[in-house]
Amino acid sequence: MEEKVVHLKDGTEVLIRPLTTEDGDKSFAFFQALPEEDRRFLRYDVTKRPNIDRRIKEIGFGSVERIVAVINDEIVADGALEFSGGEWTSHIGEFRLIVARPYQRKGLGVLMARELYTLATSRKVEQIVVRMAAPQVNARKIFSRLGFREDSILPGLIKDRTGAMQDMVVMRCDLQAMWQELENFFAHSDWQRTR
Repeated sequence: MEEKVVHLKDGTEVLIRPLTTEDGDKSFAFFQALPEEDRRFLRYDVTKRPNIDRRIKEIGFGSVERIVAVINDEIVADGALEFSGGEWTSHIGEFRLIVARPYQRKGLGVLMARELYTLATSRKVEQIVVRMAAPQVNARKIFSRLGFREDSILPGLIKDRTGAMQDMVVMRCDLQAMWQELENFFAHSDWQRTR
């Protein structure tokens, strides 16, 4: 993807671009600044620098596309489209997305989702999956609005950062349905005047 300048609902200018190998320090700072409550359900412990470096190295292998949102040279959101690589699931991608607290509820998550959608389309993905812990109610609501439907709940499958066992919720969306939801969102919002 190419760099793209977008505007939040409040008019704030944001640069959305691919994560690069030079972003190690910025990415680490972004994850360090997240409240513990937001990091609790992340797949990896992002407070450890080697995990950040590993995420960046994965970019060159083709199994993941990573994007970031940048304001004033600081990363404020991080998104990924991951691929399994197996033939059975070659048509499926998995979204991962996290937005810094000061930029939540301003439309940044939807803008990032739209860019991830575009990446998925270019990679000929037909379905997108998200996996999350059951207590992540707000994330579930956001993905529901984007056209995702709850596929399954796997009891006690994951362990959060505190060591507590959590149910995993799997949601899935057909790419065409997601595109329609994104188009509806932008068509029925006051976004046009801030673009």
